[in-house]
Amino acid sequence: MEDRLQMGNGLVPQKIVSVHLHESTLKELKDQASNKQAQIIQPNPESSVEIKPERDAMAHIGKDDSKVLGEEPKPVQDSTSGREPSRESDRGAGSVEHYHLHLSSCHECLELENSTIESVRFASAENIPDLPYDYSSSLESVADEICPKKEGRRGNITGKAPNILVYVGPDSKEALDRCQQVRALLADCVDTDCYTVYQLQEESALRDPWLDNCLLLVIATKESVPKVLYRKVMAYLSQGGKVLGLSSSFIFGGFQVTSKGKLQKTVQNLVFSKADCSEVKLSVLTSGCIYEEVPGDQLSLGKLQGHLDNEDKDRTIVQVPFGTCGGVAVLCQVHLELPPSSLIVQTQEDFDLLKSSNCRRYEVLKEILTTLGLSCEMRQVPALTPLHLLSAAEETWDPFMQWLGKHVDPEGVIQSSKLCLKFVSSCTSDIEITPSCIPVVTDSEGFSSENFNLEIYRQNLQTERLGKIILFAEVTPTTMSLLDGLMFKTPQEMGLIAIAVRQTQGQGRGRNAWLSPMGCALSTVLVSIPLRSQLGQRIPFVQHLMSLAVVEAVRSLPGYQDINLRVKWPNDIYYSDLMKLGGVLVNSTLMGETFYILIGCGVNVTNSNPTICINDLVTEYNKQQRVDLKPLRADFLIARTVTQLEKLIDTFQDKGPNGVLPLYYKYWVHSGQQVHLGSMEGPEVSIVGLDDSGFLQVHQEGSEVVTVHPDGNSFDMLKNLILPKQH
Repeated sequence: MEDRLQMGNGLVPQKIVSVHLHESTLKELKDQASNKQAQIIQPNPESSVEIKPERDAMAHIGKDDSKVLGEEPKPVQDSTSGREPSRESDRGAGSVEHYHLHLSSCHECLELENSTIESVRFASAENIPDLPYDYSSSLESVADEICPKKEGRRGNITGKAPNILVYVGPDSKEALDRCQQVRALLADCVDTDCYTVYQLQEESALRDPWLDNCLLLVIATKESVPKVLYRKVMAYLSQGGKVLGLSSSFIFGGFQVTSKGKLQKTVQNLVFSKADCSEVKLSVLTSGCIYEEVPGDQLSLGKLQGHLDNEDKDRTIVQVPFGTCGGVAVLCQVHLELPPSSLIVQTQEDFDLLKSSNCRRYEVLKEILTTLGLSCEMRQVPALTPLHLLSAAEETWDPFMQWLGKHVDPEGVIQSSKLCLKFVSSCTSDIEITPSCIPVVTDSEGFSSENFNLEIYRQNLQTERLGKIILFAEVTPTTMSLLDGLMFKTPQEMGLIAIAVRQTQGQGRGRNAWLSPMGCALSTVLVSIPLRSQLGQRIPFVQHLMSLAVVEAVRSLPGYQDINLRVKWPNDIYYSDLMKLGGVLVNSTLMGETFYILIGCGVNVTNSNPTICINDLVTEYNKQQRVDLKPLRADFLIARTVTQLEKLIDTFQDKGPNGVLPLYYKYWVHSGQQVHLGSMEGPEVSIVGLDDSGFLQVHQEGSEVVTVHPDGNSFDMLKNLILPKQH
């Protein structure tokens, strides 16, 4: 505790003692001190003192600062510190030397420190444990001595959002980069509306009262932690604090960090034991260090443990409890904080291994953070927003508005079996938005969105029919239902499309849900196909054409032709044959001689985590090929995909399946792939292509080529393929 006292004129505090004075005495001493203080600090016209604003984040903890993750707190001037130094020129011959005593952990002292007596009085009023001065004694005995037995789980005494502090060592560009990596990681794992993340700079860590304002301390630096800070961290743990070490040299509790050079920056298999004793196996990037026991020291371990799946079973994750107040640290020597796209990942093979394990990396991270007392629950469902009616072509706007005027009821509503759309010129706060009734704003003049640029969409939509009239929402239940009341009535040349930034009830195949985080390209396009046409007789091909359109939209761009984006039968978009990053859902209705088809599509464009996105592939390609392809936008990709879809439909209608299958086979993942019929114990066959209706054809050695169908019950359509019944 003495380390947290600050005194003027270089004095060093040795021991805190309690002082109790009568109120009358306190008032008299306070008046005297105030008068003396006023005499002492009169400014000397011949000299001045510049007071610099504090630059570190800790000056803001507990104050009403910004909660935007990644935004650096603004500098403020500490107007209450009272640290203006005494100067010889300020003192008269009979002046009294006045030393300022500042207990930086006491908020009452901060307000009243202009009086030394007052500061001491309020410091003694706090229930402050009597800390041992000799830190060289047993850390566990320190923990037992300073921990109040009644103390439970740590909270934030300020009542503000709990603070997560990130220590990355002395200021440098490398340290700043590490801090940003950790911030991004935490933002993916915890609700940033519930936690505030600050960088704990070294100067601030040594000086400021962060121990009582910290829910979790993250240490992410290989450099040695300064001895004074190390003592503070151990005191923090003694009080029930939680620490996460990420490839850090910080260690205690009978362990030592040992360098193992051959492991550095290599991808290894990790076996991680969770709190329920289940195991997670994944590929990880190692730091080159491991944890070893200190001979003769007694170990105390928690349930979270991780070791490499090698001959030595090198220990790389340990959970170490400390003290009797619930203090605990989880220390890691694998780079859980680094994404697979990190520059230190050297090869395409390593990138593939890490990306394939990325979901499990987040599973491990969330298990660790939960053990350390943080909540990793899903964020609250975002509030629904109104739809905006937009046009990609001026020539379609007036005809559509005329059509709309004839088809809405007197209240401006078009009702369908799934929801009602209420068309309004503007959306005021008194208009309720529900999943079953959504307002549609028809005045497009004032439309703007950070997530959808109408001009970019217009420039890249090169169609005759599709995607001309847009229903856009920031947040909507699902784009698949938005066109339900319009699909059978609007003229085909007005091509409707629904686009959303986020969905709260995204749909997948069967009863599967489709997760729709920020960064996905989400759309549903309306297509009308005559029954008596090439495609009308082969409707299953529609899903193949949409999947192919997404891939061709990217790979037909100059320079992007080698981006390893592929189609997987029947309706998925894949990175190589490794990971799914998009899917297609088709609902078709036959009315008279026309199929009305809603084609829903969701593709990861900018959302790297927890799986993979198109821009990950672009970034990795740039790194491997030393080029500089630009990342893609969702609005750009949607427009190009709809353009490619119309071209593919026209080609299919003109030439049939053979007009599009060569391009489909160029991009699909199944060439020569082996699958089993019926079950994993069934006969093995080779995939050879699609039949005339869009179903898989397979060949078994010694037999003929046959068509197979999915069994309809599997998440993976290639599992449990069955032969159709012969009629």
